[in-house]
Amino acid sequence: MNADQFKGKWTQFKGELKKKWGELTDDDLTQAEGDYDKFIGRVQERYGDKKEDVIRWTKDWYEKERPSLATKP
Repeated sequence: MNADQFKGKWTQFKGELKKKWGELTDDDLTQAEGDYDKFIGRVQERYGDKKEDVIRWTKDWYEKERPSLATKP
């Protein structure tokens, strides 16, 4: 998933983020607001996850959800 795809799917993605990383606050999500680099930084800051792990999880989510996202308005 690239930065443009991430921004376009931000609304759908926020719910999954809260499931995966429950300690992310609404303020964290507001600050990231579709910005891929800010999102990765927030997760790293809160959880200490490696950047590569966060990117991999994001890419896996996107690949899994892509067919259903394509059919949503």
